[in-house]
Amino acid sequence: MQSAPIRGHARIETSNLLMIVLILVVIAIGGMVEIIPLFFQRSTTEPVAGLKPYEPLQLAGRDIYIREGCYNCHSQMIRPLQAETLRYGHYSTAGEFVYDRPFQWGSKRTGPDLQRVGGKYTDEWHRIHLVGPRDLVPESNMPAYPWLASAAVDAEHLPAHLRGMQRLGVPYSDAEVDGSAEAVRGKTELDALIAYLQSLGTHVK
Repeated sequence: MQSAPIRGHARIETSNLLMIVLILVVIAIGGMVEIIPLFFQRSTTEPVAGLKPYEPLQLAGRDIYIREGCYNCHSQMIRPLQAETLRYGHYSTAGEFVYDRPFQWGSKRTGPDLQRVGGKYTDEWHRIHLVGPRDLVPESNMPAYPWLASAAVDAEHLPAHLRGMQRLGVPYSDAEVDGSAEAVRGKTELDALIAYLQSLGTHVK
């Protein structure tokens, strides 16, 4: 009575190709069940109240944040757990990330989550901390980024970046795209990174 199911199970386990195909089918079905409904849920596709696309200097700072690998140690996703909200603030909502390409949720925290860091410290605090973290936090193992203070923002590249974001659905006007290079001219990469950090999580109280 039980021999047929056992033979069928053994056939799957002994056939690499069949096992791979069935695994891919299960993952595809599970992925569609998880992902497709999100496209029709307004809270995941519409921005939270007051959310605006990154200003040119903030977007340049975000590029630097990604380039320097800050996301490897700092997540930007506060989970709806009491231990997290007590430490970091209001949990993250999908509507905060609709203009992020790509989002910086992360999965590992060597340093604190940065989703609500905007406005928590002054610009000068960030400046000192980024140039020499242990000047403010003696036990910090964060690397220093002193070269950001002397490196100029790549202003000429920025209009093309904004144009690309515009094509992905971020509502930049043509005037904002055309004026983005001038908006960051003369700014350092440190200025840009601080502007990005100060923008994080300020639309949800």
